[in-house]
Amino acid sequence: MRQAAPISRAAEPRRFSRMILTNFYIAYSMRDIQMIRATRRTKGRLMLADAKNSLLTQVSPGTPMGDLLRRYWHPIAGESEFDEMPVRAVRLLGEDLVLYKDLSGQFGLVDRQCPHRRADLAYGFVEQCGLRCNYHGWLYDQDGRCIEQPYEDIANPQARLKERIKIKSYPVQVHAGMVWAYLGPAPAPLLPNWEPFTWQNGFRQVVISEVPCNWFQCQENSIDPVHFEWMHSNWSMRLRGNTGPYGPTHTRLNFEEFDYGLIYKRIRSDTDENHPLWTTGRLALWPNVFCLGDHFEWRIPIDDENTLSVTWAFTRVPHEREPYVQQRIPTWHGPVKDEASGRWITSHVMNQDFVAWVGQGRVADRSQENLGSSDRGIAMLRRHFFDELDAIAQGKDPKGLVRDPQKNTCIPLPIASRHLFIKGLSRAQLLAHPILGSHMKDYAFQYGQPDSVKQAFRDAIGIRVDEQGNVVSL
Repeated sequence: MRQAAPISRAAEPRRFSRMILTNFYIAYSMRDIQMIRATRRTKGRLMLADAKNSLLTQVSPGTPMGDLLRRYWHPIAGESEFDEMPVRAVRLLGEDLVLYKDLSGQFGLVDRQCPHRRADLAYGFVEQCGLRCNYHGWLYDQDGRCIEQPYEDIANPQARLKERIKIKSYPVQVHAGMVWAYLGPAPAPLLPNWEPFTWQNGFRQVVISEVPCNWFQCQENSIDPVHFEWMHSNWSMRLRGNTGPYGPTHTRLNFEEFDYGLIYKRIRSDTDENHPLWTTGRLALWPNVFCLGDHFEWRIPIDDENTLSVTWAFTRVPHEREPYVQQRIPTWHGPVKDEASGRWITSHVMNQDFVAWVGQGRVADRSQENLGSSDRGIAMLRRHFFDELDAIAQGKDPKGLVRDPQKNTCIPLPIASRHLFIKGLSRAQLLAHPILGSHMKDYAFQYGQPDSVKQAFRDAIGIRVDEQGNVVSL
């Protein structure tokens, strides 16, 4: 492929922005760019060109989407995970890093390799300040500065070698029971304080899984309401051994944009225009979040072929348990495959989603798909991402960043049935609720909740489950 000629930004800003999108990773001619920007139609099928698909899916340093995603804060671990194991390896956006909590309680995120002799810092140990390499004892603070070199400091202090050593590091913050990282350019935006993070009298938990596929096919699921009808309703019924009747059908869909992402709205054969899922809807937050009100789901790229699924879930305790203050937000890791059979787990809502995502391949080949009218939200999502890639190429902030501290005190979101999470219900009303009541016996969204978390949840709600499997109030 021929090298593109230099372009004057002042003379042709729009042309420059589209060229710079691809020059992060490979140079294209203007004719190539026009081909990429145009979605192909072959034999009546609407599909996405391979090169354009690569713009959406490749996230390593120096790629357009990698540059876009690095401009947001991402939750990468649960705070409670570091109570017993203070150092762990993490891979984010194609970078190998180490996340640690030192003896002072400060978190740090640094390069995985020690610059001395390339030892693995995932096997280092924490000090009062920072992370020490276990090979020769070099010590690094959360900003990546080398602050001790034990032998060099004694034998050759005048060389001041440590002052010239600095490893890659990224800002981290703890919020809502999760450890967040920012891998982008300074100045970093504010870490969004979404409204549900401020809710009181609730039991919270963080659930993490690694899903072996590209992040973008996971996020497309966030703006696809019809899959609920088939994957979570009808397929669930068939998995239980029943052949019918099938669930309510979707009759009307709408997709809208708001300040922090997209909203889908739906009417099914059992609802009308007064239903909360039509008046309010569900949210796909920028750039990689699905929000249902009582829980958030992040799809964070590990690399081009693997995704970190992070869920923050909130359950309002009944009135009888107020005031309730949770002392520790538990984190647990949910398995995605059955160890005995080797098949994907299909019993819970998000596990079913995982099956759909990985079934598309490590990286979905969108040149082979056939979009229908139910996929208007998918097309809208892709279009907006290409617009955001153009925006950052022109030096603009992408959509959904928060830089106003006053606004970030509490960011309200359009949340269906908000009153259930803020005002709450009595225990009897909660157990009788057609949806929330079914969540009392077992965590509905993902398989594998540990017994310790299950018991902590039941203690918070004030229930127990008897030998027959019935939920009983304490």
